[in-house]
Amino acid sequence: MERHSGITKETLLNLKEKLKDGVLPQWVLADRDMYDLEIKQVFGKTWQFLAHESELKEPGSYVTRWIANDPILLTKTKSGEIKAFLNSCTHRGTLLCTADSGKQKSFTCPFHGWTYNNEGGLVGIAVGNKVYGEEMNKEDWNLRPVPNVDSYQGMIFGNLDPNAESLSDYLGNMKWYLDMMLGRSDGGMEVQGSPQRYVVEANWKVTAENFESDPYHVQFTHKSSKELGIAPNDPFFPGHGHQVVLDNGHGINLVQFDDTGVSPIPYQGMPESMWPMFQKNLNEAQNDMVKDTFFVGGVYPNLGFLQFSLPLLDSEPGLYNFLNFRVWRPLAPDKVEVWSWHLIDKDAPEEYKEKSYVTFLGTFGPSGLLEQDDAEIWSRVTQASNGIMAQNKDLSYNSFLNYLMGMDRVQPNEDFPGPGVAYPLCFLDTLSRSMHKKWIDLLLAESPVKEEVR
Repeated sequence: MERHSGITKETLLNLKEKLKDGVLPQWVLADRDMYDLEIKQVFGKTWQFLAHESELKEPGSYVTRWIANDPILLTKTKSGEIKAFLNSCTHRGTLLCTADSGKQKSFTCPFHGWTYNNEGGLVGIAVGNKVYGEEMNKEDWNLRPVPNVDSYQGMIFGNLDPNAESLSDYLGNMKWYLDMMLGRSDGGMEVQGSPQRYVVEANWKVTAENFESDPYHVQFTHKSSKELGIAPNDPFFPGHGHQVVLDNGHGINLVQFDDTGVSPIPYQGMPESMWPMFQKNLNEAQNDMVKDTFFVGGVYPNLGFLQFSLPLLDSEPGLYNFLNFRVWRPLAPDKVEVWSWHLIDKDAPEEYKEKSYVTFLGTFGPSGLLEQDDAEIWSRVTQASNGIMAQNKDLSYNSFLNYLMGMDRVQPNEDFPGPGVAYPLCFLDTLSRSMHKKWIDLLLAESPVKEEVR
């Protein structure tokens, strides 16, 4: 069976059996045929994070984003409704709006001058009466809307599949944890600055899995942060806590400082004046988690989040909390564009917000201390997945990645107060295996793969 002839159904079923044993063949991290199938079956069928409502503050505001290869234009209409369209002129398909964000009432195509309002309607055609005549129905040429757009806790998602399940159903029990992160303050969260964007030579599965489900890498990848005193020197940090497997490949790591379960930095270093507000807006279990844990996880397939407190990278004392959302936008089998947002409570003091943003840039910005560590490793994994030995189809001799850590050994905590299946340890591969199970299920769902030729 030659893999280079295309991904067959037999290939996918073979992968599914391997995943049941905790094995992910390494070739899937760099294969062009697999990547092309993922664009259709994963990114064409799942809910994708596009923006936060705070990025579209006023009517006329807009931002441009992507769902894999599809350019998306999000606008806030005069009535305050947020709409999303394919960012492509309906006349000849030109990319309509090239700016990242702004505020305007209409968008004019640079090719032939067709103009659309921020509700997607075609409102102007250059010398239209003479070229197209009075009988042209402009409504037939309106911008194409994204089939499904919805929001949760200020997070705007889009889905290219017109038959997709609702966003609420897709998020499932992840909503409980999003409520905890995004709903702790009266005013909610807001984006500071514009999303950071940069390209890494890595496969999107490598970045998503490492960021969302792999606290185990901190010991070596981020060794310098421990040497600088940014992270605890405990050799088991951040293994303390719970890894929680949720619906649809989503999950979260609730990281604790040590095995006592009590944080020496209550409420992740947020100002003490805000603590009563958190206690009011969260239930008891959520409040305890916000008070004593840090959060690292993701919404499948490619939205990661981290809510952490870190020091400013200078001599000034103190820790500053931030919520980092990031999207891994696939560009090629070995290339991903990282979109990274900084969010903080609207109700936080302005000085605290500013220092939170500086802390984020110094650690998880494109040139941040921790981000550079990760990007180097992501690239190395993908580079090592391109070779002949990594592509060997005979998996008995394949160079593969094992996902066996904790398998059949660490049992869930039945007394865990939140939803999901919670394991009392963060150094596990349970969430990685859940992500890969969702991945193979999506690839096999009405998959347009070739049947095996015999």
